[in-house]
Amino acid sequence: MATKIRLQRHGHKDYAFYPIVIADSRAPRDGKFIERIGSYNPNTNPATISLNFERALYWVNVGAIPTDTVRNILSREGVMLMKHLQGGVKKGAFTEEEAQKRFEAWKAEKQAKLDAIRNKDRDDKKAADKKTIAEEAKKNEAKAEAVAKKKAEIAAAKAAAEAEAAKAAQEAAAAEAPAEEAAPAAEEAPAEEAPAAEAPAEEAAPEA
Repeated sequence: MATKIRLQRHGHKDYAFYPIVIADSRAPRDGKFIERIGSYNPNTNPATISLNFERALYWVNVGAIPTDTVRNILSREGVMLMKHLQGGVKKGAFTEEEAQKRFEAWKAEKQAKLDAIRNKDRDDKKAADKKTIAEEAKKNEAKAEAVAKKKAEIAAAKAAAEAEAAKAAQEAAAAEAPAEEAAPAAEEAPAEEAPAAEAPAEEAAPEA
């Protein structure tokens, strides 16, 4: 029976993750499997890999064939390197202690690279957050200046209107003042009494 190490697809359209399984090459991709040895989640940065190293190494050594994606995952986790080192030990190229030493050095280098990536991501996030805060502060400052300017314009318009109203009131008061002075017309002197009507002419003397 040809055995493969491959991924099964789980999750949903916008968030898929993949168990790493040992399965018969004739079985459907998401069908029955022999053993689950880990998982792969590409939705994080860097991608999250959970792997049972010993079982993965066992299956590789007994001839299980990984798919291209799984081979990359196994290489990243050091399974393929350990297989190579164990082959060197069997051939007598170096001792098992030397093989383990080389593997530990590789793991340390790999961890340093991962830490550098995580630190860079953290620093980039801090820088982005700082930039966002600065932009928000700038926007708020501009908004406050606009509000203050608007209030000043309203206050100036109100003051101008009040000044105009006061000026109009003063002009109206000044216009009314002369009219009031002219209003009390000098009283006409009382008319002199008409001279008493002359006494009627003496009655005509009776005719002789």
